[in-house]
Amino acid sequence: MPVWSWRALGDRWLPFADSATPELPLGRLLRLSLFQISVGMATVLLIGTLNRVMIVELGIPAWVVATMISLPLVFAPLRMLVGHRSDNHRSVLGWRRVPYIWFGTMLQFGGLAIMPFALLLLSGDSHAPPIVGEAGAALAFLMAGAGLHTTQTAGLALATDLAPAHVRPKVVALLCVMLLVGTVIAAIGFGLLLSPFTELKLIQVVQGSAALTMVLNGVALWKQEARNRDRVTTGQPAPSFRDAWRAYANTGRAGRRLLAIGMGTMAFSMQDVLLEPYGGKILHLPVGATTSLTALLAVGGGAGLALAARALDRGADPYRVAGFGALAGLIAFSSVIFAAPMASPMLFAIGVTMIGFGAGLFAHGTLTASMNMAKSDATGLALGAWGAVQALAAGIAIAAGGVVSDTVSSLAKQGRFGPTLTGPATGYTAVYLIELILLFYTLIAIGPLVGHETSREDHALSKSGGLANLQPAPASLGGANV
Repeated sequence: MPVWSWRALGDRWLPFADSATPELPLGRLLRLSLFQISVGMATVLLIGTLNRVMIVELGIPAWVVATMISLPLVFAPLRMLVGHRSDNHRSVLGWRRVPYIWFGTMLQFGGLAIMPFALLLLSGDSHAPPIVGEAGAALAFLMAGAGLHTTQTAGLALATDLAPAHVRPKVVALLCVMLLVGTVIAAIGFGLLLSPFTELKLIQVVQGSAALTMVLNGVALWKQEARNRDRVTTGQPAPSFRDAWRAYANTGRAGRRLLAIGMGTMAFSMQDVLLEPYGGKILHLPVGATTSLTALLAVGGGAGLALAARALDRGADPYRVAGFGALAGLIAFSSVIFAAPMASPMLFAIGVTMIGFGAGLFAHGTLTASMNMAKSDATGLALGAWGAVQALAAGIAIAAGGVVSDTVSSLAKQGRFGPTLTGPATGYTAVYLIELILLFYTLIAIGPLVGHETSREDHALSKSGGLANLQPAPASLGGANV
């Protein structure tokens, strides 16, 4: 077989091989995506592993744990400011994205480095006053959260700067998949390394994660952003954040776009802490089966990202892709709801997989739309706005999901909804119904955006015939147009 045919086979079947360009080769792109691995690892550590360890093994009150985990959300709105500052950063080195990724890495490293000792103090296993442990843990969680938000915002902006417009959908898919990969590997790895649990192992795992963060992000940054003399410090003042935000808000239908992103993210996030208890309590699944739900979500998410990348590469409207993600979510949550009365673990597994699939389509579509609508000098601000809305919406939704489930379950046990709805599934079903309503409103918000917003790059390429225009096309999940 000729060499060229092997090359063609590799480009066709090797995931994301066709996202490489002469400006951004595959090796360099994969190396850049390592910052997503570190972000996924830190997210699992903050929200998943330490959540359980603090409550179960260290005996820390649940309200204290919830407060600590919510602290990184305090920094989420500042992603817009970080993006704006990275758009206009001036330095003697001629970089604008690298300094923010590096300082974000240092914050993430510092938070993880002091975290295990702060948690040990917080657990009361010392002679220090309680305020010392509380202050140390709060500082650790806040630093780690600020670091990962800063790193991801500037990293996505750098990827947008480096990738040509016609391959950005594929680059977005690769970055999202790498975040997914980092999440899955970290979840499995932390579980193995902390079994059986000891406080020494906790210190080693968390500080090992801090060191690995430095290594991954250092390799990701190496020779990625070229030094530009035009970015060297000058006497010209940078535009203010207020002026930049006004310009962004007046671009297209930015308010509607952010509203759709927020509602859709909330719709796909409210069940995050409820799926495993639902499978165990309602469907009586064993621990191993409920743990595999993470894998099902990852498989569905990967499939959604792959389909979105294929469709967007062929000229599909990113809002149409996001809309199909919301439609997939309607099917997903309906399946999860009906799995209880039908006592069908198979239907539940299908619903969980479809949740990941719909979330993958939605995230890819909205992120690509945000990239497309960003002006060349405001990429960081646009991606920061996307990240800030997504992070805040997810955090609020996760907290609201737990509160709604517990409240409705308590009222149902008291017979407030009648004898038919006194079962344990009522609280969970209420959350899934709210998610269905949010998805319907998300579709209403996305509808007017489809076909009415085109990026500057797409407009230029369509004039030259290089890229199909993004006008509404017949809806087909199986074909090129989504």
